[in-house]
Amino acid sequence: MFAEKSTGRELVKGFGRIFGHGFAIILGMLLMITGLGMGVSMVLLPVGIPLGLAGLLVFIWGFFGWSESGPSRASLH
Repeated sequence: MFAEKSTGRELVKGFGRIFGHGFAIILGMLLMITGLGMGVSMVLLPVGIPLGLAGLLVFIWGFFGWSESGPSRASLH
């Protein structure tokens, strides 16, 4: 009985993690494209550069970041 509940929770956690990372990848791409578009104009260049860099960081986190405290937390269970 406990194994079924535990398995369900793990599946929901895994799906939530995948969804969160997928959302971060898409958001990062949108921010980078928006920053690039703003960087074309000299007036919006000071806003476009930080926006594009923030998008790059979100995009990289989507691929390589952890949505929890890291692998050490998983080893405690």
